[in-house]
Amino acid sequence: MTTALAAHGLPVLSGQSLHAYVDAVYKIPKLTREEEEGLFTQFHEQGDVNAARSLVLAHLRYVVYVAKQYAGYGLPVEDLIQQGNIGLMQSVKRFEPERKLRLLTFAVHWIKAEIHDYILKNWKLVKIATTKAQRKLFFNLRRHKTHEGPVTVSDARQIAETLSVSADDVMDMDQRLSRPDESFHQTDDSSFAPEGYLQSDVLDPLDIVANAESDVKDSEQLSAAFQHLDPRSQSIVAARWMQEKKQSLKELAETFDISIERVRQIESQALKKLREEIAL
Repeated sequence: MTTALAAHGLPVLSGQSLHAYVDAVYKIPKLTREEEEGLFTQFHEQGDVNAARSLVLAHLRYVVYVAKQYAGYGLPVEDLIQQGNIGLMQSVKRFEPERKLRLLTFAVHWIKAEIHDYILKNWKLVKIATTKAQRKLFFNLRRHKTHEGPVTVSDARQIAETLSVSADDVMDMDQRLSRPDESFHQTDDSSFAPEGYLQSDVLDPLDIVANAESDVKDSEQLSAAFQHLDPRSQSIVAARWMQEKKQSLKELAETFDISIERVRQIESQALKKLREEIAL
């Protein structure tokens, strides 16, 4: 994996500290929409690999953002970042500029998918996270817990209802995750302080993507579900949830020459359809 990144002229964590790597990638300028579109034109029409490299470099900071979300699984954060970088590279190759979305919107799902696969292949818990319910709990139990320590029966029932699993599965997974050799919480690796790598006073574009699609775990499911929407619904969902600057209902109403209420209805129906199609 490290060799593959180096072969493409991309930064690798080998031989340098995590702090140095993060500092380096955050110094790489972000791309404007126009710059991004221009680079994709060079890549797709001229086969310019340097353009593809520039696209990847400008998005490495977001891989760090995603990878830190999985710091509690007991695996080296450096490895999670490197794996996420592979997902980013794949997304650049597969991205279709004609869809009029920003690369980040598309890439975040490939980044997550690669990290998920890596965790499931390497973490100690893989032996018990084999069913759909167990995998769902593996990746979601932590964010649904309201406090440290074991879940109560009441908590288990509430989480079970939210995730559509049994309360027994919740209790069982919580016990397994709480064992010392299967630590559920952040490791003692003091070289990684996630909060230190984020600009607290600036809303990162990835926040919008993550909030809008936080339960999406499979990029292929999302892509297929999005394609099932009619063109107008696709445009409205993209404008409302998949762009750096979220368009207002009024702006979209003027664009499509319909009422604000109609835009709201189309958005609501489209999001409902997406949730139904990508539900685990």
